[in-house]
Amino acid sequence: MIRDRGNIKWTSMMLPEHVKLLRDWSEEDTYQEKPELDEQQLEQLNETICQAMEEHTELVFTYYKDHFLHTCTGYVHYIDPIQHTLRIINEKTGDRQQLPIQTIVDLKQK
Repeated sequence: MIRDRGNIKWTSMMLPEHVKLLRDWSEEDTYQEKPELDEQQLEQLNETICQAMEEHTELVFTYYKDHFLHTCTGYVHYIDPIQHTLRIINEKTGDRQQLPIQTIVDLKQK
């Protein structure tokens, strides 16, 4: 029986640049695609944001950036209709963040 060493036998013949490109390529395979929201989901997000602004409720935002899903927590301070962004304040850390509305994929009350 022949024992195969798999990819190990080929790496010695590869240039370091090629190895780096293959590693970058494998990282791209882990990228997540942005979930598309339908009209009903967008309306639900809008209602949740408006209600949270009225009641000063903390929200957990899930948003899509750089091919990955990220989360942040905070209060909606202002909706900017011109730039289509939300201004979010995290009162615990004092961080202020502008979050583009079109990147939001999920929203929950904390």
